[in-house]
Amino acid sequence: MGDVPFHPLPVRDGLNPTRLVLPHDPASVARWSTALEYLLARFPDDADRLLEKVGAGEVVTGRGEPVDARTPYEPRGFLFLYRDAPADEPQVPALTQIEVLHRDEDLLVVDKPHLVATMPRGRWVTQTVLTHLRRTLDLPELSPAHRLDRPTAGVLVLTVRPRVRGAYQELFARRQVTKVYEAVAPLPAPGSEPPGGFPTTVRSRIVKQRGVAAAQEVPGEPNAESRVDLVARDEARGVGLYRLEPHTGKTHQLRLHMASLGLPILHDPFWPVLRPDGDEDPARPLQLLARSLTFTDPLSGAERRFVSRRALAASPVGAAQRPAPRAAQAVPGAQPGAGTGTAAPAR
Repeated sequence: MGDVPFHPLPVRDGLNPTRLVLPHDPASVARWSTALEYLLARFPDDADRLLEKVGAGEVVTGRGEPVDARTPYEPRGFLFLYRDAPADEPQVPALTQIEVLHRDEDLLVVDKPHLVATMPRGRWVTQTVLTHLRRTLDLPELSPAHRLDRPTAGVLVLTVRPRVRGAYQELFARRQVTKVYEAVAPLPAPGSEPPGGFPTTVRSRIVKQRGVAAAQEVPGEPNAESRVDLVARDEARGVGLYRLEPHTGKTHQLRLHMASLGLPILHDPFWPVLRPDGDEDPARPLQLLARSLTFTDPLSGAERRFVSRRALAASPVGAAQRPAPRAAQAVPGAQPGAGTGTAAPAR
């Protein structure tokens, strides 16, 4: 399965230590003679806290040696330390709604609620699926095999042991997982349906720029493809239930492709109007659900299929509804579907 990367500090409170790489450009090498000088210059607002961490032996080199005032600056060297949770990190009550769909010695599959980050990023550090499950299930080596955007609900696969992580992550990287999503969006205006109607395939070139919240479509060779089908209609409310099948995995792909059809997903914080991150109304979450994942297990060769039990709140009247997710007591140790990986009946 490949070598497991060496981490000189263990997971603590569900969080990996942060790894810093010391710059090797001539100006940096000339400027700093010790690792501590570099840290204090890079994080001046946290100087007092950094000195506390160094004094407690909580900052170490890539060899696991505690950093002190004499530790030399090593270009391209590593430093590891635990980061503090942001003082203004929002609480995420929906963490208590995570439901375990499947658990074995290699995989943990959960039904993620809306508005919960998959892993630490930006404003959310401790209030994430990964951090929460590491703590509550005592699985310090848990790691996501893929990622769902924070506003999106549904099936999320995590690996339990580092030695199998690469095999499952490669499934997603090589597009060997069949993904089915559901979304609620406006019905097409009369005469505005795609040529040939539904289902339709959308292809475009999507790029995500660092520091820019939303991905965007740009001219050029397509690198993203999605199949879109309208499967239920609510004429009174003017909305439909759409089945979405991404054939690639670009950031915000489904949301962008629906918006490009003139059918932005209901309550999308990015399209048609960009809202600040974290400004969503919990009572009106993005109506996008990762309904199912299907793949051939890379270790056993068995066919695995995991299906969300959630229902989109704005789903058209008369559309098939799934039972509401069980409450948080389902998280510790629940193992439905352990034999086949199927957690709920297919549509």
